[in-house]
Amino acid sequence: MSNGTLRIKGGQVVDANGIPVILRGAGLGGWMNMENFITGYPGHESQHRAALLEVLGKEKQEFFFDKFLEYFFTEADAKFFASLGLNCIRLPFNYRHFEDDMNPKVLKQSGFKHLDRVVELCAQENIYTILDMHTLPGGQNPDWHSDNVSNYAAFWDFKDHQDRTIWLWEQIATHFKDNPWIAGYNPINEPCDPEHYRLPAFYDRIESAIRKIDPHHILWLDGNTFAMEWKNFDRVLPNSAYALHDYTMMGFPTGSRFKGTPEQTAQLERQFLRKAQFQLERKAVVWNGEFGPVYADPRVDSDAAEINQERYNLLGAQLEVYDKYQIPWSIWLYKDIGVQGMVYTNPESFWNKTIQPFLEKKRRLQLDAWGKYPSKEVEDVIKPLVKWIDSVAPEATHTYPTPWATERHMSRAILQTFLSQALQTEFANLFKDLTFEQLDEAAKSFHFDHCLQRDGLNKIMSEHAKIRESRNKSLVERPLNDIWAAAKGTDTEGASEELP
Repeated sequence: MSNGTLRIKGGQVVDANGIPVILRGAGLGGWMNMENFITGYPGHESQHRAALLEVLGKEKQEFFFDKFLEYFFTEADAKFFASLGLNCIRLPFNYRHFEDDMNPKVLKQSGFKHLDRVVELCAQENIYTILDMHTLPGGQNPDWHSDNVSNYAAFWDFKDHQDRTIWLWEQIATHFKDNPWIAGYNPINEPCDPEHYRLPAFYDRIESAIRKIDPHHILWLDGNTFAMEWKNFDRVLPNSAYALHDYTMMGFPTGSRFKGTPEQTAQLERQFLRKAQFQLERKAVVWNGEFGPVYADPRVDSDAAEINQERYNLLGAQLEVYDKYQIPWSIWLYKDIGVQGMVYTNPESFWNKTIQPFLEKKRRLQLDAWGKYPSKEVEDVIKPLVKWIDSVAPEATHTYPTPWATERHMSRAILQTFLSQALQTEFANLFKDLTFEQLDEAAKSFHFDHCLQRDGLNKIMSEHAKIRESRNKSLVERPLNDIWAAAKGTDTEGASEELP
């Protein structure tokens, strides 16, 4: 039974009785907001769906995606998640489930079919859910996870995109306003406003619009530049938490390996505190909405076991930081095809066996930004181009998003946008002429009963699902001013931005 709608009080999330609640869990990425590395296709979700529509036809395409959404999260997933002691799932979704670009501001009730189902499954296991609009009209950032088929975030330059987003959140708030198991609304995932001032201004607008319909649920508001910057943020909105995303390159194949040195662990804390400075100085709730390493594949990496143990150690070191500052968090992610998920599809499943040759091609061509492996074939093409661009246009190195070097901008535009789009039909043709039964089997590869569990990851998650008892006691008794003082007393100068 719920203890009432959660709210913010005194810099903490509390229930209706005023008892602090630490929300800890994972994001259900790849489900209602699909991503290339999570399920295996190249490029962007809207292109993936369009290519399968062309290859399969309308009836089979709709059948497959409905079954995919059904199998991806079931009662078995909710029970497993709860068994780890985790109590919150972030639910990313693409606005296109609820509205069509060619029929704007007309609500598609079908979008609630699976969202309502999963919210209820979680509630039955005492799991809260945070609704996360991961893809907005126009694209709120220049990356693949906002289903942005270009590298231009048009959301910020067109008021119509912003008005449609507010309208859609009004519909969603109307639908969920009386549900106490909704922990709140995450209106924009990883916004990237090059001007910086338009994001806090938009938050003012959307907060006012939602509050007219739902004055009670928490707003979980991401910082700018992939939830890492707080320029032009000068105040905390009522009943709102502020989200950072705390990835580290030490958790990725192209980064330094984590050896647990004092310098590396200190770097993790500095990185977190730099991103959390806005919240800590204003005594606001800090929510780490995304973090987590990717994991090595023994079929690719001969030392996969050693690498993965280092990644588990890295994750444990990060979680120790989050315990120290007593923050809620949501790791990325719950389920995928074996890159990062707590649960992942079996390599012998129908889905994985069908797409495995294409996955090898994707890895060689670096079509996925997330967890990419070094590739001499690609580097021999991209690096000379980057060197030339930086030499003839030095200002290119300052192009927003500024955490991206020129090489990242070029990889995004050439490999992950243009080349990936050109390979959509090749991927879709892997499913050509499949029967309904075979499409069902492909979708069922994502069912919990057919998946494997990443035990090392899940063990650490369970151990940190709740702050240790001694610290949990201090959550109630320790003055919050002590926490802010400790944070402000930590040197955050000189820490470079880290973004995979």
